[in-house]
Amino acid sequence: MNVLLRHRLLPYAAPVLCAAALGAASAAEPPDRMRSDPPLIVSSWDDLIEGVKTREDWQARRHVLRQRYLELIRDEQKPKKPPLELEIHETVDIEGVYRRQLISYNVEQDERAHAYLGIPLKPHGAAAGDAPDKFPAIVALHGTTAQGKEQTAGLSGNPDKAWLDQLCRRGYVVIAPDHFVAGHRIPPEGAYDTARFYQKHPEWTAVGKFTYEHAIAIDLLQSLPEVDPDRIGTLGHSLGGHGAYYLAAYDERVKAAVCNCGGAFFRHNPDVLNSARDRWYVYFKHLRPGLLEGRLPPIDRHEIIALVAPRPFMDLSGLNDGNGLVQRQRVLALLRIMDVYELEKAPQNFAFYVHGRGHSVAHESRELIFGWMDVHLKPPSVTQTHLLSADEPGTDDPVQ
Repeated sequence: MNVLLRHRLLPYAAPVLCAAALGAASAAEPPDRMRSDPPLIVSSWDDLIEGVKTREDWQARRHVLRQRYLELIRDEQKPKKPPLELEIHETVDIEGVYRRQLISYNVEQDERAHAYLGIPLKPHGAAAGDAPDKFPAIVALHGTTAQGKEQTAGLSGNPDKAWLDQLCRRGYVVIAPDHFVAGHRIPPEGAYDTARFYQKHPEWTAVGKFTYEHAIAIDLLQSLPEVDPDRIGTLGHSLGGHGAYYLAAYDERVKAAVCNCGGAFFRHNPDVLNSARDRWYVYFKHLRPGLLEGRLPPIDRHEIIALVAPRPFMDLSGLNDGNGLVQRQRVLALLRIMDVYELEKAPQNFAFYVHGRGHSVAHESRELIFGWMDVHLKPPSVTQTHLLSADEPGTDDPVQ
């Protein structure tokens, strides 16, 4: 190498050599990692149980939250329930497994809801010819799809979300109603446009409306001779997902609930104004002035979910479903909800599953959902495991 060039490079080579030496030393001798106790996880979601030490404390807090929830959805504005006056418009036998009916029923004096109703022809796993028993039942809620119940029945859209077909095959009676601005009830302005609803009910809320209607779907299920009235659950995806926890918090006849990808909470949410838009689908019209000023309502969705306790509830969500930071805050909120279930001495009744599949109901999610419902709505014998007996065909001699 040219002598002059070598001298010019030396000042630069020395730091590189030092860095390499330090890197080698660092790799060879990592810093000590010391033993430690688990630190407390502190977050803004701690307000759920702030000052709550006992189950009695929680019951007092729950009473306050329940009132705030009813005020949020403006439950006092709901109309008086009319007689159901159930009508069956169509009946189809699905592969000899279940009967699917297109039905309608009253939800207001001048409004009828449409739904698909699926009724198994025999208990799940029963032999042909076995007499039907009373079945557990599900209120299955669809997401923001114009087809509404058609997707839930497996007649259009994404078959992953065909709750009625999948659950009837597992031995559940399923009612899959149209959301009140979808399917049979799409307004002239288009699917999910709530303008006419607010013209008719200016002081009510869309959330109050659909929760009230979903409670009527429970009334209908309990009127059916095939249904066990004490084993009713609800589940849904997206709009139907938070519809499930709104219903479970509202109506204690719900014995198990699942929310799949069911919307973000109010706090730590840059898109919170979507809860009170000035067009299209408006969840809470009355919240808009406060949200425009940066003020959130006095109850958040983790507090609403906590109202379900101690009844079984499971939440499934994607960490990459929309804003990743918002979804990570959801996990912190769910940890606090677990605290409530522990206070209620029912930790086995709460679960959550987070994944990287976005806004989906993938295979593994469906298996978790169906297993959750089986555990909480079917007899223990359905999900109980057992060992092979020594005299069972194909069983090897026991290992000594």
